[in-house]
Amino acid sequence: MQTKSVRLAEIYGVMKEMLDKGGTVNFNPRGTSMLPTIHNDGDRVTLKKFDRLKKYELPLYIREDGQFVLHRVMSVNSDGTYNMCGDNQWHIERGIRPEQIVGTAIKIQRGKREFSVNNILYRIYVFVWVSIRPLRHLFIGGGRKLKRILIK
Repeated sequence: MQTKSVRLAEIYGVMKEMLDKGGTVNFNPRGTSMLPTIHNDGDRVTLKKFDRLKKYELPLYIREDGQFVLHRVMSVNSDGTYNMCGDNQWHIERGIRPEQIVGTAIKIQRGKREFSVNNILYRIYVFVWVSIRPLRHLFIGGGRKLKRILIK
């Protein structure tokens, strides 16, 4: 089976149409901002249309510069906007508006294994991972520094 990589911006119209009709959309995210939850080497995410997002959900949204981003909801603001952060990051992106949201993840597939974002073990993992966000830079940055020291 042949595959072809396309940028999400190229298929956004089709994605939006599918989600608006109640369907789902699958895509392979790229990048490392959602490690260790989502890997860049073939993990697949299934999206559905969203109503209102809640803390810990995993939406795909479009930044002002047109970049598509899959990050976790860290908090919901009283004005209806969202604060987001990647699982491999500690900087919070604030004020994401509902109209920027494409859809929200309902399922993640890694190889032949597939799990729902409603799975209790996944939900516990997410709660713990979000709770330690203020300390993540120690793990992530410390790990990088240790790696550099060991390589020298």
